[in-house]
Amino acid sequence: MAEDKVFLDPTVGWILLALFSALWIGLGVYWGRRNKSFEDHALAGRNVGLALGTATAAATWITSNTTMLAPQFALQLGIWGMLAYSTAAFGLILFAPMAKRIRHLMPHGYTSGDFFRLRYGRVAWAIFLVFTLFYSLTWLVSMAMAGGILLEALAGIDYVWGMSVILAVCVIYTMRGGLAAVIGTDFIQSLIIIVGICVTGFAVLQNVSVSEIHANLTATKPALLDVLFPAAIMAIFNNLLFGLGEVFHNNVWWSRAFAFRDGVASKAFLMGGLVWLPIPVAAGFIALASGALGVAVPSADMVGPLVIAEVLGGVGAVAIFIVVFCSLASSIDSLLAATSDLITEDIWRRLLHPKTSVEGLKRAAQWVTLALGVLTWLVCLPRIGTLATVLFFAGPLVGSMIWPIVTGLYWRSANTVGAVGAMVLGAGIGLYCYFAIGWYVATLIATAVSMVWTLGACAFAKGRFDWTRLKEAA
Repeated sequence: MAEDKVFLDPTVGWILLALFSALWIGLGVYWGRRNKSFEDHALAGRNVGLALGTATAAATWITSNTTMLAPQFALQLGIWGMLAYSTAAFGLILFAPMAKRIRHLMPHGYTSGDFFRLRYGRVAWAIFLVFTLFYSLTWLVSMAMAGGILLEALAGIDYVWGMSVILAVCVIYTMRGGLAAVIGTDFIQSLIIIVGICVTGFAVLQNVSVSEIHANLTATKPALLDVLFPAAIMAIFNNLLFGLGEVFHNNVWWSRAFAFRDGVASKAFLMGGLVWLPIPVAAGFIALASGALGVAVPSADMVGPLVIAEVLGGVGAVAIFIVVFCSLASSIDSLLAATSDLITEDIWRRLLHPKTSVEGLKRAAQWVTLALGVLTWLVCLPRIGTLATVLFFAGPLVGSMIWPIVTGLYWRSANTVGAVGAMVLGAGIGLYCYFAIGWYVATLIATAVSMVWTLGACAFAKGRFDWTRLKEAA
């Protein structure tokens, strides 16, 4: 990293990293004191209220990808790219009624894998586990990469060291505190993130006007203002469906549906989505201002931190450090907890050790969290591609699962043939298009193929599913 690209003294960066690391670990230990069983560890006793529920939904969705990938979208795809990322809010908003339905149908459920196993059988369950675990690792990798990129861009701290420390901190407090610690820290992190984004947005406007930004883009990058920019238009639909698929299938959100109190889930997801909606737009606007501000951007996924640090100097570097660190932690911890619970419940308990005690399941979940952290670290050691290329590679997989989940929750005619075919064909054709055409159409095509197959299978189905089968006792 060239010296003129460093906005924060490395010593200050390490001090901030140490302070926030100690804070999150301390909170994790504090909130984990009451975890006695696997249900306490995985679902916080199924007693999370509306305030914490809304905060954890918003904070978990405000990932490092929101604060770093949304600006990258704007820089590469223009105004439509900026708006495209904001469509991911509809994932949370549309999951609100689904969460209520999930809690009603599966009062004793633990994971999204439980739904696939009971609704579609073991073959569909196995395919789902492969897809969702691959996606979860991809999401973890993209966020750990963002942590290393953040510290390298702002303080000149080596990518590997920054990525390693942030990932280790999240692993430690998630292991100790479980979902209760995750949701508690999310509440604090969501407040910090929202305040930080608002302050930095106003700071940019104090340094450059909207008319100046428009004039600069017109002169240097007119394609970014083109409302008929084909790739950007496709990205809107692709990202909308990607957001739906991310939320609908992932255990991060299903575990919260099971953890919230009765009557809370739908309200919490709706409010969380509305809180999240304007944040990518604000982050994208910051990127579009980079040209007018004269900020040199060596890599598109670094534009957010570089612009803010340029506008606010040392204060800006500290601010973006804190905001992105919180967004990283609020998502990495959620994903570590939810994925370890999925592996513990669906693989360790259901396949390998069905007679494990509740205390044994809790210990297994903690060790799985550690293993996930180590695996993510190993994958992230060689920095691979940009955040967009890493994350959207899993797009066809998540898109192929939307229709099996939605129809499985509401239609008695949804069946195993439809679910298996939708996932295999949708993902396969979508991945082919990812390489043959581009990432911005892969999820869209995968979802379309999955939809056609699922609806066709439902139309020809003769049997009708008995909803009581989903009420399996824990």
